[in-house]
Amino acid sequence: MTPGTLAARRTGPEGLPRLLAGMAVDAAPPTLAGHEDRYGPLPTGGGAELIELVEQSGLRGRGGADFPTAVKLRAVAGRRSPIVIVNGSETEPASAKDRLLLMRLPHLVLDGTVLAARAVGARHAVVRVGERRVRALDALQQALAERSDGIGIELVAGPEGYVTGEETAVVHHLERGIAKPTFIPPRPYEHGLHGRPTLVQNPETLAQLALIARYGPEWFRELGSAADPGSVLVTISGAVAAPNVYELAFGTRMTDLLRAAGGRTEPLQALLIGGYFGTWISAARGEQLRLSRAELRSAGAALGSGVVIALGESACGLHETARIISYLAGESAGQCGPCVHGLAAIAESVRALAEGQAHSGELARLKRWCEEVRGRGACHHPDGAARFVQSALAVFEPELERHRHGRCAAPAAGLPIGAPAATPGRRRTASGVRPPGSADPVRRRPAPGRPRRESR
Repeated sequence: MTPGTLAARRTGPEGLPRLLAGMAVDAAPPTLAGHEDRYGPLPTGGGAELIELVEQSGLRGRGGADFPTAVKLRAVAGRRSPIVIVNGSETEPASAKDRLLLMRLPHLVLDGTVLAARAVGARHAVVRVGERRVRALDALQQALAERSDGIGIELVAGPEGYVTGEETAVVHHLERGIAKPTFIPPRPYEHGLHGRPTLVQNPETLAQLALIARYGPEWFRELGSAADPGSVLVTISGAVAAPNVYELAFGTRMTDLLRAAGGRTEPLQALLIGGYFGTWISAARGEQLRLSRAELRSAGAALGSGVVIALGESACGLHETARIISYLAGESAGQCGPCVHGLAAIAESVRALAEGQAHSGELARLKRWCEEVRGRGACHHPDGAARFVQSALAVFEPELERHRHGRCAAPAAGLPIGAPAATPGRRRTASGVRPPGSADPVRRRPAPGRPRRESR
């Protein structure tokens, strides 16, 4: 097919789904020919023009940091010998959106990769995926074998510990085989892979960029609001009838978000928004919110990597918090004292509170430790873990007295720990598909680095 120009007069999908509109019902990723039949060929155009389109669209990163994509592109563009990294690590246990895109729509992600590389003047890109994501790796390999884009794209499998997806850990792994975060500054856009300016983006951001390049910023802004344009992929799980990855417009009410996932299976006591570095919010407060950056921020939360977990009243929020913080403490890279020792102490303190074994000063000590570990690591692992615990102490405060007297018999909810296991399924609604599987056996030699700590 003849290449089109950027934002040519094409008609994009109306309403939802957008990103998931090209999802094959039979779960097989489309061939390049099938992909181009739906979307048209990869657009051509100058880097400055593409960056301008992205800026007009208001696209922000979907990997958790929520940073304006055009700003990141401009920070790398024009520098000497830049490189692009697609960070498909997705080490957040409760998220499956990037894995879904890589497995089922690899060409759309690769389109965004090529366009981003052209925008910043890069001739080389690396797609980094967790070593156990065998189906995603296979889909990407097959897609790359069909393409000839004028830039070199390398596919790398890496370790899957929680902090290995942090951008400096990804760069460190690609350089030296050790997936540990490094102290910043400098940031990767200044001094990244092999000392070169490096653009790091996640798969959903690049897939959105590929659509904006085809259909334009005005089309992108037809959904959402002026402050929060477009759609977003959200992994919804917990006490809902149909745990799944859903594409939703910004501005969607949280009650409608839960309804999209089949509705509640029981009354809710809390929502965990943003994943394991996220924030517990009481159900009464959370269900009044919208998928809006400002509204979530007013409640002390952020969507992060696109995760919403519903905690039912039959589960124990303190026990669940204890289980998750124990996992996070074990996922430390082991190189900063406040993280190694501080998170272990915090996890033990939360466990004692949950099991009714805490002494009278335990709660005050725990609150002090949460403040003391923040901002004192090479990465933000202590910060996210402490914020998560602090939100639990606020939301589940009424439960503390009950636990102090040993009157809680509710179990933990069994939220995902480690890589989430799911099975591929057919399209359920127009805007939702079941998350693809991740529990395939390892078929590639594990990349060197710290062995993954298996959760208990």
